[in-house]
Amino acid sequence: MLCFLKGMAFVPFLLVTWSSAAFIISYVVAVLSGHVNPFLPYISDTGTTPPESGIFGFMINFSAFLGAATMYTRYKIVEKQNQTSYFSTPVFNLVSLVLGLVGCIGMGIVANFQELAVPVVHDGGALLAFVCGVVYTLLQSIISYKSCPQWNSLLTCHIRMAISAVSCAAVVPMIACASLISITKLEWNPKEKDYVYHVVSAICEWTVAFGFIFYFLTFIQDFQSVTLRISTELNGDI
Repeated sequence: MLCFLKGMAFVPFLLVTWSSAAFIISYVVAVLSGHVNPFLPYISDTGTTPPESGIFGFMINFSAFLGAATMYTRYKIVEKQNQTSYFSTPVFNLVSLVLGLVGCIGMGIVANFQELAVPVVHDGGALLAFVCGVVYTLLQSIISYKSCPQWNSLLTCHIRMAISAVSCAAVVPMIACASLISITKLEWNPKEKDYVYHVVSAICEWTVAFGFIFYFLTFIQDFQSVTLRISTELNGDI
C-alpha cells in the first residue's frame, strides 16, 4: 500500500499536493494570460486578476482548511504521545496549534481579499499566515526533538529544524523589503528604485511558502499510524 494511503497520511499528502498545485497553476495561468512577469512575481500577484484570481482563491481556501485539519491532527498525535510518555508540557503543543490555526485564518484572508482591491487587509492576512506559520514550524521542530527518539527519528528532527531555520531566515528580509516598497503593482521594471526590494522579498516569499510545503511532507510518516473514527449515538425515542 502506498505510504500516503495508510492511516491519516492522506491529509498532509493532500495538503502538500493541493497547495503546490495552487501555486503552480495560478502562476502558469497568470503568466500565460500576460498579467504578471514570469520572473519572480509575488505569490499574491498570480492570484489578483481573473481568471487566475478565482483559481487562486478557491484552491488557497481549501489549502487553509487542509492546513487546519493537518495541524489539529498533529496536535492530537502529540497529545496522545505525551500522555503515553511525558516529554513536554501540554501548553507548548496547544500554543503551537493556536498559532497554526491563526496562520490558516491568514491564508483565508489572503485568498478572499485580493492584493490590489484591499491591500491592507490582504497584507495583514499574509503577515499572519507567514509569521504564525514560521513560528508553528519552529515550535513543532522543538517538540519533535523533545519526543526523540521514541516518537521521531533524529534525522526527521534535523530536517524539520533545517526547514524551520531557513523559513525563519527568509521571513525577516521578506517583511523588511516588502515594507520598503512604496507602491503595490503587478509589473516591475528592473530600472525602478524599489525593484531590488521586490526581488528579494519575492524570493523569500516563495522560499517560505515552499518551506511550509516541505515541512508538512515530513508529517506523512507520523500520520500513518493514526486512524479516524466517527461515532454516532441516537438518544431518545424516534
